[in-house]
Formats: sequence, C-alpha cells, structure tokens
Amino acid sequence: MQKITPFLWFNGKAEEAVNFYASVFEHAKVGKLSRYGDAGPFPKGTVMTAEVELFGQKFVALNGGPHYQFTPAISFFVDCETQAEIDRYWSKLTEGGMEQRCGWLVDQFGVSWQIIPSALPRLLTDPDPQKAGRVAQAMFTMTKLDIATLEKAAAAA
Repeated sequence: MQKITPFLWFNGKAEEAVNFYASVFEHAKVGKLSRYGDAGPFPKGTVMTAEVELFGQKFVALNGGPHYQFTPAISFFVDCETQAEIDRYWSKLTEGGMEQRCGWLVDQFGVSWQIIPSALPRLLTDPDPQKAGRVAQAMFTMTKLDIATLEKAAAAA
C-alpha cells in the first residue's frame, strides 16, 4: 500500500479530471469511484472521490465544492527523457489551461505541472558556474522547455 497519496480537491469535476489525466499519461489506470448519498455538497449519485494511478502513483480526486482552489505552491513534476515526451505532455496538459514560464503550466482544472527534461538538473548543476548560468538564462526565456536550446546554451563558449 502506498504510504502517501496526493488528494486533490475539485469543485464538481473530480471524475472529469481523473479521466483527463488517464488520457494524458500512458499506462494510467482509473480506480475506484465513490458517490455521494443523501448528505453532501453535491446531488445524490455525484462522484465524491475518484482514483487514478499515474506511473504507479495513486492520486485521489475529491468533489469537495468551491471552498478551495489550487495554487502553484503545489505542482506535479513530470520528468521527461525526450523532447517528444515534453511536447506531448505540454500539448495535452495546456489544452484549456495556461502556459507559464520555465516549463510550468496550469491545466484546465487549475492544477500546476512542471514538464521538465531529465537533462535540466544535470545542466543546472554543472561544476562550471558559467555553463550552469547560461542554461539558467536560457531556461528563464522559455515557456515550454526545449532540450536542444538548453544543451546549446551549456555548450556555448
């Protein structure tokens, strides 16, 4: 059993969000659904919680009402090996959402994501501070991150 499970509060769109995330990430599995009975902020039969598993990590979505909103203070970091992977996730997750700087985005449900190439931490922690600085400068000019541009910045003399 997973010890810690992200539990996400939605305003009536928990099932829609779970199905969306399952369509974005390969090998995702939609899990159990629970429904409200006579008590609750939503009509009887409305989904109360919905589970989704993404890359082996279980998430629970709750239809809790309009009381709370997501902020970028919590985000999900997606480690991407290739530019094609970055492009695919970026395209799907920004649909109806908002692009932000440095590989961040907010999806249509208000959830923040970081779509980051695996190479970025290595490039940003290069022992040569000038090389790492060039990579950081290049990253700060981007919305969706581009691996080739980051590597070119690292290699520049």
